[in-house]
Parts: sequence; structure tokens; C-alpha cells
Amino acid sequence: MYHRFNETKYPSTNIQLDVFKEQLKIIESEGIKFIHPKNFKQSLSQNKNERKILFTVDDGLLSFYKNAWPILKKRGIPFILFVNTQNVGSFNYMNWDQILELYNSNLVEIGNHSHSHEYLVEESPENIKNDIVKSIKIFENKLGKNSEFFSYPFGEYSLEFKNIIKDLGFKYAFGQHSGVIDETKDLWELPRFPINEKYGKIDRFKTLMKTLPLKYKQITPEDRYLLQAKNPPKVNIEFYKNITNLKQISCFSNEGNKWRNSKISFKNNNNLEIEIAEKFVGERGRINCSLRENGGFWRWLGIQFVISDK
Repeated sequence: MYHRFNETKYPSTNIQLDVFKEQLKIIESEGIKFIHPKNFKQSLSQNKNERKILFTVDDGLLSFYKNAWPILKKRGIPFILFVNTQNVGSFNYMNWDQILELYNSNLVEIGNHSHSHEYLVEESPENIKNDIVKSIKIFENKLGKNSEFFSYPFGEYSLEFKNIIKDLGFKYAFGQHSGVIDETKDLWELPRFPINEKYGKIDRFKTLMKTLPLKYKQITPEDRYLLQAKNPPKVNIEFYKNITNLKQISCFSNEGNKWRNSKISFKNNNNLEIEIAEKFVGERGRINCSLRENGGFWRWLGIQFVISDK
């Protein structure tokens, strides 16, 4: 997941163009294929052992159009551009003519990223629905149809928010929790690796290209919106039974606002309990679990909670 290109003023959402070009070379050298969004469903069920990337860009910023789009167009790399409709045409954002240029290229899916891009996860269900419905109407007016793809603003969602997105007809929704997509993942809380100046450095990017999915049946608590009364959460992951060396898994969390190795234990052979000893503080609570594989690969699973102040 990308946002800005060559906008050094915003390092948390920016990637430098020379670094971006080097990242594309790494993908090519690894023999990883880019998925066209229209083939996304098919890619989940076919050639499961083939390494693939779904390239996504959030917000529809002008620096993407000016700096990255020419590169992707020349190379024929397909992607999803997630657009929040309220900002289209405003300062530093793409306008509808530019968005239509991409839309008509046969490389690009224009995904829905809400209307306002406000902190919707803490809004009432009525306000969330009204915001998304407004964006859908604008999509239908400007592009002739709404997208099947949705990206949660700030990558944050609650169970209630997720169900609204499902009820409005979206087939896929993406967060910003790290991880690898496979056929076992919930289609309305799909992971992505955010790429920026801090988390897009070449050494780390090479590591990301060696990640594999950790397949699980269920994560509890199911709601990623965490009230203070339930903070810290009791986290359980039920994995599928055929994962090799599962007992060697390691998990880290940012409990107490400090990254640390989490205490874990197994119930049965495939139920992992993660003991979060301190409350999550700040806006987000994160847990990352990894399992080393042969050939320098890692299985990876990220969980993100939105921390309520209530």
C-alpha cells in the first residue's frame, strides 16, 4: 500500500521515487507477478503456491499521478487506486479527468475509500452508512458504477463498520494491518503492507518479498474496535492444523506503547493464546506473529486494534 511519491514533507506516507524504482526491480528479480484487480477472486483460488502482489494506492494524491503513474503505465503494472470522493479535485489531489484517464487505461480499478475520509470508525452506524452511500452515488455518477473494492480510512474498522461495508455490496475491504492474503482470510478485513520512508527501506522491502501467509480459521476478539473495559484483550488465534513447526511461532505487540515479545501458549495443538499483559495505549494496538520457513521465507500475520477512549 502506497500513498505519496517524492513528497519528503510527509515521510510517514511518502516513498522516494528512486527507492520505488528499486522496489519494482526487486519484485521483478524475485519473479513475483502483479495481480490485475479484475482477477483478484481467481487469484485466491488458483495457483495458490504462486507468489503474487496486489498493488494498491490510497487517497488519489497528485504526486502519485505525476510521479508513479507514468512508471506503472509504461511497465503495464495493474493496481487499485482508492479514492475518497470529497477530496477529488482539491489541492494536491487528482481531479476526475485524471481519475478517468486511469480508469480507462484497462490497468486500473478505482476503489472506494469513503467520501469524507474522516475517522469513521468512531462515528455512529448511521453516519458511517451515510458517508459511504454518498461516495457510492458519486462513483455511479462519475464512473458509471461503484467499485467492489473498499479501503477503510486510516485502515481502521470495527465489526459494525465491516458489516456496513458488506451490506452495501462491497466484495472486498482492506485495512492497513500487515500480512499476506490467502484464500482463508476474511474478505472484508484484508491485510496490506504499508510502504513509506520508514517501512519501505530496501532491506525491509526485500524481507517483505519473502513473506508467506499464516492460515487461520478465526481470531478473537472478532471486533477490532477495543473498548477500555476490554483493554488489554484476550487474544486467541485458531490456526489450521497442517502448519509445519507452528510451535516455533513468535509474536510481538506494542502493549504499553513499547514493542516487546509477547508471552504465548497453545491450547490443543492449533489454538494460540497471546497474553497481553499491559493495556494498549494511543490510537492503535498491534500484534505481529511470524514463523520462519526454509529458504529465508517467513510466515506473517498482523492484527490491529483501534483503541477507544471510552
